[in-house]
Amino acid sequence: MFRNFKMISNVMFGRGCFTQLDDILKKRRHHSKSWVAFVVDDVFQGTILERRLPFHAKDMLLWVNVNDEPKTSYVDKLTLKTHNFARTLPSAIVGIGGGSTMDLAKALSLMLTNPGFSHDYQGWDLIKNPSVYHIAVPTLSGTGAEVSRTTVLTGPEKKLGINSDHTVFDQVILDPELIHDVPSTQRFYTGMDCYIHCIESLQGTYINEFSRAYGEKALTLCREVFLNNGPDQDEKRADADDKLMMASFFGGMSIAYSQVGACHALSYGLSYVLGTHHGIGCCIAFDALEEFYPEGVREFREMMTKHNIQLPRNITKKMSKENMDKMISVSLGLAPLWENCLGEDWKNIMTKKKAKDLFKRM
Repeated sequence: MFRNFKMISNVMFGRGCFTQLDDILKKRRHHSKSWVAFVVDDVFQGTILERRLPFHAKDMLLWVNVNDEPKTSYVDKLTLKTHNFARTLPSAIVGIGGGSTMDLAKALSLMLTNPGFSHDYQGWDLIKNPSVYHIAVPTLSGTGAEVSRTTVLTGPEKKLGINSDHTVFDQVILDPELIHDVPSTQRFYTGMDCYIHCIESLQGTYINEFSRAYGEKALTLCREVFLNNGPDQDEKRADADDKLMMASFFGGMSIAYSQVGACHALSYGLSYVLGTHHGIGCCIAFDALEEFYPEGVREFREMMTKHNIQLPRNITKKMSKENMDKMISVSLGLAPLWENCLGEDWKNIMTKKKAKDLFKRM
């Protein structure tokens, strides 16, 4: 069977286009009791961005903390809080922030219309009811969360996304001005998530011309951003921001009709056990995967040198056997990722011993 791929209904791109968010939301405010839930990264409290929010009197503002990777328990708390805010569902949910904030906004839009707890839906196509209309406004670029059909969550037993056509955002606003002031190290780690998406997709067994078209363009843009001399002038940084924002979008589109691979599988294990943030975790894992992605790892190391990035080292050195076993179990539980990387015979290649050896390199 061929997948009937669900795409975003509307996308707006351009420097300053964030100012049109209120006009977009007006179309969702059908009557006097309509309200909107804004899910915003709490790093923006007290900033200019907070003052720019098109906030109306009946709206709800949810400041979310993403110092830790999004957890199902956190999603459930946000869902309860939103249910208690009004007797009706919001007309729209707007996620403003990086990948974790957008994942929380997606998860909230799903859980407001589906019964039970969010960990019940970790997996593929378990969501039955359409979500609340939801909008993404990324303030970081690289994760592809703005375009993906998954919301990645750490649950009580595993780190796994809620993968569903209903997860896909209805509207995305891509304003490169919103990523201009991202610290260079954070910008690098998030951007590398996109770069690794492309490497894993393009070299995977699931590759097809749909995914290749997006992945190759995203990879070209990543190279233009991270293999240059590190632009210092505002006009050059602005050009790089435009490219990075589109690389993130195209990279997300590439994996939407294919899959990621070994790096993301291993990074999920790191995140589940050690709480390692996704971008950093992907970089740590990718650096240990020269055997599988030799050219990609070589280029990645060149990018690290050019941008003065020092990866955390020896993070698994003193890990207990129990935690190592759990990390391996979480990683090897992501069968589609391993099959994309290694083919149908992946279980005979990526044994527990092999996975342990890879983790010990980190």
